[in-house]
Amino acid sequence: MVAKPRSRCCCCSVFIGVIILIAIIIAVIFTIRHRSNHSDDDGSNVKNYANALKIAMQFFDIQKSGKLENNEISWRGDSGLKDGSEASIDLSKGLYDAGDHMKFGFPMAFTATVLSWSILEYGDQMASLNLLDHAKDSLKWTTDFLINAHPSPNVLYIQVGDPVTDHKCWDRPETMTRKRTLTKIDTKTPGTEVAAETAAAMAAASLVFKESDTKYSSTLLKHAKQLFDFADNNRGSYSVNIPEVQSYYNSTGYGDELLWAASWLYHATEDQTYLDFVSENGEEFGNFGSPSWFSWDNKLPGTHILLSRLTFFKKGLSGSKGLQGFKETAEAVMCGLIPSSPTATSSRTDGGLIWVSEWNALQHPVSSAFLATLYSDYMLTSGVKELSCSDQSFKPSDLRKFARSQVHMHINLVSYFSS
Repeated sequence: MVAKPRSRCCCCSVFIGVIILIAIIIAVIFTIRHRSNHSDDDGSNVKNYANALKIAMQFFDIQKSGKLENNEISWRGDSGLKDGSEASIDLSKGLYDAGDHMKFGFPMAFTATVLSWSILEYGDQMASLNLLDHAKDSLKWTTDFLINAHPSPNVLYIQVGDPVTDHKCWDRPETMTRKRTLTKIDTKTPGTEVAAETAAAMAAASLVFKESDTKYSSTLLKHAKQLFDFADNNRGSYSVNIPEVQSYYNSTGYGDELLWAASWLYHATEDQTYLDFVSENGEEFGNFGSPSWFSWDNKLPGTHILLSRLTFFKKGLSGSKGLQGFKETAEAVMCGLIPSSPTATSSRTDGGLIWVSEWNALQHPVSSAFLATLYSDYMLTSGVKELSCSDQSFKPSDLRKFARSQVHMHINLVSYFSS
């Protein structure tokens, strides 16, 4: 398993929030399954994880900007109400990045994409705990911001606030008075990775709201299509064209975001154009045969898993040559995660926790657990019993065992440092 050239996020709080949420969701899934197979379970674990999931969901409420609705966080109030006013647009909603008051579009969009994926795959588990509506509300608060940040087909506002000035001020967002500068990308200053990631977020979210709010879903899909065209037709890295972002959310390339966005757009539309795009550009951008780590800067492992989903469930695509490289690399990613696999990654602690980087260290084990859970469920649902790793075969239960180990260590670490 290899990593893309190193990139660091300055704060990563929004992404950490969704990572924690995913960890709890996975724990809930395993616990509910365990309970269904053991009638003598008293349900205490389900209750504990339900409480943890509720607390994790509160993270998004805490980070909200704008005129708050149904606010249950006593120490939070309305803030950022004039964000976007210098461009005559409303950017008051969205999520603050961390303890600062910045709104960074790149990680915020990725948070929306992964949150959407979690809802799409495990919304039933959320609903059983009466938390699905909360998750969808948090998602919509974010996508409302992204919609307004895209006022025309080839313009996307990607940042609210000046991080240099902002990081010098330790104050509450409710009382901040400094100027809220805006940063945008357009045809003169392209930022393919941010536009494509936002397209992915819009496409994924359109599926979440497809049945409950068809008008909103259609709006999201319209923006997703426009943003993908903008990203593809005006290729250029936002880290190169806007060098100031390199100190915060530096991108190491945009090919992964283009494939990621096209994959989500195909799932949302079933338009063959998007499937053709990933097939035709896979060799250039897909990094086939070289499994890597899923993160806010590297969408390739997620893309491999998402496209492999088609080979499991989409009639006529199980043997698609255009998807073969994605499916094989998805299998390589999974084989790298199983500790007893011949191709298991050595990037682990002595206790077995995935360890890739000391910076934002828990994103890799939890995102890997998320992908392993998804893939094991795809195998189980489609009736695929074994995963071949070199000369050995493994079952979906091996992937679930790995995922469970990462989540339990994650939760134990959080509990330890919170005590």
